[in-house]
Amino acid sequence: MATSALSLTDTPAETRTAPHNIEIERQLLGAILVNNETFYRVTDFLEPTHFFVEQHRQIYEKTAHLIRAGKVASPITVKTFFPANAKFGDTPVTQYLLRLAADATTIINAEDYGRTLTDLALRRALITVGEDMVNVAYDSPIDATPRHQIEDVERKLFSLAESGRFEGGFGSFGDAVTLAVDMAAAAFERSGQLSGISTGLVDLDRQVGGLQSSDLIILAGRPAMGKTSLATNIAFNIAKAYKAETLPDGSPKTVDGGIVGFFSLEMSSEQLATRILAEQSGVSSSKIRRGDIDVDQFNQLAATAQEMRALPLYIDQSGGLTIGQLSARARRLKRQRGLDVLVIDYLQLLQGSGKRASDSRVQEITEITTGLKALAKELNVPVLALSQLSRQVENRDDKRPQLADLRESGSIEQDADVVMFVYREEYYLKSRMPKEGTEEFFEWQAQMEQVTARAEVIVGKQRHGPTGTVNLQFDAEVTRFSSLAPDDHLPSRLD
Repeated sequence: MATSALSLTDTPAETRTAPHNIEIERQLLGAILVNNETFYRVTDFLEPTHFFVEQHRQIYEKTAHLIRAGKVASPITVKTFFPANAKFGDTPVTQYLLRLAADATTIINAEDYGRTLTDLALRRALITVGEDMVNVAYDSPIDATPRHQIEDVERKLFSLAESGRFEGGFGSFGDAVTLAVDMAAAAFERSGQLSGISTGLVDLDRQVGGLQSSDLIILAGRPAMGKTSLATNIAFNIAKAYKAETLPDGSPKTVDGGIVGFFSLEMSSEQLATRILAEQSGVSSSKIRRGDIDVDQFNQLAATAQEMRALPLYIDQSGGLTIGQLSARARRLKRQRGLDVLVIDYLQLLQGSGKRASDSRVQEITEITTGLKALAKELNVPVLALSQLSRQVENRDDKRPQLADLRESGSIEQDADVVMFVYREEYYLKSRMPKEGTEEFFEWQAQMEQVTARAEVIVGKQRHGPTGTVNLQFDAEVTRFSSLAPDDHLPSRLD
């Protein structure tokens, strides 16, 4: 007789209670009611939701309100905030509160008890994530693909790993002020005295204060302006300056520079590495690809490559990523190796979730920019996203980009904290060369001398500071940006 496959319904599943410890909850609440100083041992990390028993959540919440208001929280004062005929099970409120006080632990054990409750709450949250994952997998909606489910689970798990809970909430202004002072102290100690991460370009840092954590920074420009080159320059400078110290718990803390994640949606990792190698070695990338180099140049390449090998710069060359996939990979990188700056080249090559076929490209870009801003806040890192500009720039006499030129969606300007444009007058002027020997040619030649090897980074929007233009040196042969030497530092002319 053939044996049929065992169905999930053949054997009833064992009913299990979620992890909890009612005795610890009772003893900790009792300790707070007996000695209100106990509350301050746990208030920084213990929330009402960490209690398993609903009545204990209510008692902790009402007790916390009383203590924060400067009042005494005791079984007698707390009972007045419950209905007179209320019962916890079969026990009247007053009697239940008095029993808690009788079961109180000592204040010395309070923090350990509180940590135990948060750990148990975290385990219950993990169970909830697992149950939700199983239920959605069994009864998946039509518009929810397995890929979307994986991304959602990764987001929830990352949230648990970072904060130990799903939801945020209001924090006090005092905490915000403390963070602001800490940021100022870090800026004072950091090289260059910047509140953000240095780009390695002094004049640009002076204008924007470095790359700020949780900011979405848009770097836009027309083709051939050098967007990718500037982004790779900044990424390399940050990775090269990386320094970290070990905290007492053994985890690393970035002191200067940073760990960089680079999503290269357009170029392969080999092409990107070749470009960075050319920028740093001074050997043209076209010569590197052709092998048109001498022994000295090869030795320079080898030395530069050896230096670059140890840099904390990680490249993802996958094309056609959705915003959800990109977010999941960024979370994974931060969890496994750390992450201080995220670079995306470029925004228009990302895809939305694709939930509705009727969604326009404008709606899709809106979803992408909103997702990138949310990711910057979630990971608490600056996100530098490159963007194309519309062709209307080419129809103007002055081809310097403006905010209105951002392609496909006003949400790019709206969601971004900083918008920068790369502009090189040399590129446009070179194509307008008049006939040699004419008066127009000499005027053109004089203009070319002024703009050759120069680039402008136009800060068109900045939430934290002023807008303006930063002039940079640009070496077109190796596509390298660098700070422009001030006139008073230039060598004297020989007449």
